[in-house]
Amino acid sequence: MCFPGSFAVVSWVSAMAATAVVFAADPAPGLAASLGRGKILYAANCSMCHQVTGRGTPGTYPPLAGSDWLAANRDGAIRAVVAGFKDPITVNGRAYHGQMPAAVLTDTQVADVLTFTMNSWGNTAAPVVPDEVARIRATTEFKTYEALKKASDFRPLPAAPDGFDLKEFARLPDFATRIASDGKGGKLYVLGQGGAVWRLDLATKKFKQIVWPADYVGLRAGEFSTLGLALDAQRRLWISFNQRVDSRPLVTNEVGIYRTSAADADGDPVAPKPWFRTSYPYGIGPYNHGVSDLRFGPDGLLYLSSGSRTDGGETGDAPNLGKMGETDITASLWRFDPMAATPVLEVVARGIRNAYSFGWDASGHLFTIANGPDAHAGEEMDLITPPKPGEAPEHHGFPYQLTDVPAGKKWYPHTPDAPAGQKFVLPVMNLGPAALFDGKPTGTFTPHSSPAGIAWLGDDWPQGARNGFLVGRFGNLIPGVGGADTGFDVLSVKLGRGTDGGWTARTTTFLAPLGRPIDVHVAGKKIYVLEYTRPTDFKSQMGWLPGRILEVSPKAAAR
Repeated sequence: MCFPGSFAVVSWVSAMAATAVVFAADPAPGLAASLGRGKILYAANCSMCHQVTGRGTPGTYPPLAGSDWLAANRDGAIRAVVAGFKDPITVNGRAYHGQMPAAVLTDTQVADVLTFTMNSWGNTAAPVVPDEVARIRATTEFKTYEALKKASDFRPLPAAPDGFDLKEFARLPDFATRIASDGKGGKLYVLGQGGAVWRLDLATKKFKQIVWPADYVGLRAGEFSTLGLALDAQRRLWISFNQRVDSRPLVTNEVGIYRTSAADADGDPVAPKPWFRTSYPYGIGPYNHGVSDLRFGPDGLLYLSSGSRTDGGETGDAPNLGKMGETDITASLWRFDPMAATPVLEVVARGIRNAYSFGWDASGHLFTIANGPDAHAGEEMDLITPPKPGEAPEHHGFPYQLTDVPAGKKWYPHTPDAPAGQKFVLPVMNLGPAALFDGKPTGTFTPHSSPAGIAWLGDDWPQGARNGFLVGRFGNLIPGVGGADTGFDVLSVKLGRGTDGGWTARTTTFLAPLGRPIDVHVAGKKIYVLEYTRPTDFKSQMGWLPGRILEVSPKAAAR
């Protein structure tokens, strides 16, 4: 499973470098402006599913590049954007049965994004105009943009967990992926998916932008995604980045870490500079998850998650994306010495599909939470034991073995055979009662629920959540098993050992439903839940607008 930020993800913004508009050599000024605006809108709203190249995902998301359906269904394309789409269609001879939510865009924005789409990747068509969009929108359930926007607004808060108070803390200025702080209740820093960083004043609840995309030396604004944020003891921000580079013969994913190098007049960290860079061939289809979470461990070292570049080890068929499945540095967890003048990448765990977050318990055990594939395999929570000097890192199965299902099950026809003699570490077994699959112990969470942020609560928190992890689940982006929605919640996960010595989890629902919680952060005696957007389910097919931050705090009598 992928989600913003994972980016399959985003490559949302990197689409701006990878698309090719072929309308005319010198389009009229008004048309050129529409194409430019549409290019940006496509990157932010469409490329997660239809891809930066418009190729889609075979069998899941239809292609827009050279699309016979798009060429023959101008009104249908407009209707799909303004009202969503869930009817089966055939595109270029292949059947598709997916679902598409309505896009919360004005009539002019819809016209721009469709003008761009219909004149890119070999497509040609007359420009779409706002009046055309308004005419078709008027025949849909939400007859105006304003009505659709109202339907996509913030949802009421769920009930607070036992022993806690819950309130809306701040509404976000943009789609955000992480929260960072000193962990003691000081300033909060919020990372946007496209490189912006805001400082959130805890007293006034106002945002001040301190980092802009243009501040990243060596990266072009709008062509990269930022999915990890950490604050060190020197009050420097560390930011992980992914940038698609349309190189030849293979498109490249350039990844790494920026670190701020100065402070502004208010003492906030600014001026990010590159600290570490590396690259590998860009991922197959929408599955270039890239690097995401980065955190400092109890050992003082810096850890960084590197997601897979495939769904399940497939080789793909795009000639410029590489057909090697995973590489030595994808689907893994990295470690660095943050004091090193020349950072050296050390892989400390392999076979982890997309660990969007990870964290340590009170005893120093390191656990990752990872997104599973489009196949109905569970989302994993894995204990990571970094290797001793001279030892090889442990392998957690991907793409050969998923969840606790023994090696040898072919989740896909293309599932590769495991290397001879390779041993795999099984994930944590979830004993429920929440987040199970078919009501049985699960390794570890319901398929497609997209576990995201993770935070540890010690023994000074209310009984229901103390001495356990909180795990936010972003929620499914494709129909769940049996069509059910999964995720859109925060779980309380309390770990133990089974009779066989393996790790187990007692899991309960802590907070639900939520608007795709993408991060959970503890600062002092406050828990901050970062909602990426507003809808609290997938079935409603509501469009996305930026979310908010919720504050959860213990009731005085429960401390």
